[in-house]
Amino acid sequence: MTDCPLCSQPGGELIWQNSQLRVVRVVDSFAQDHPAFTRVIWQAHVKEMTDLCPAEREQLMAVVWVVEQVQREVLQPTKVNVASFGNVVPHLHWHIIPRYEGDAHWPNPVWAAPNDKPLSGLSFVSEAKQKPSESLTKNDISPILGQYWQELRLRLTALG
Repeated sequence: MTDCPLCSQPGGELIWQNSQLRVVRVVDSFAQDHPAFTRVIWQAHVKEMTDLCPAEREQLMAVVWVVEQVQREVLQPTKVNVASFGNVVPHLHWHIIPRYEGDAHWPNPVWAAPNDKPLSGLSFVSEAKQKPSESLTKNDISPILGQYWQELRLRLTALG
């Protein structure tokens, strides 16, 4: 479908793909506040999970669960949001978003207006480095995010 943005574009930075689906790092405006925001996108243009056969649904959800598990293990978020809407882009895809108390939208959805004074969308780094979140820099964040993307690629490749 040519007017569908997920048919005509990858939907983010490609992390992994097979013939059925792809996993991307979201690089739009959400990436600044939620740098590990990940999307799992079905390659063919379908709108709903029930457009897939049971085996395809199982394959898709296995990938979604791998993404969530790696986020929990590596990034240690307060909560992981897993969502599939399709109201704006009616192409089957899932959002997997690690969330932290004090992130720019906490405790609201990432699509809500940001809080007046968020602590940081990256407070997980402060725990990992025992640094106050106010002193975080991109250099602090990069190694942990790099570890996440690397581990995610390894697990997805092993999944097949």
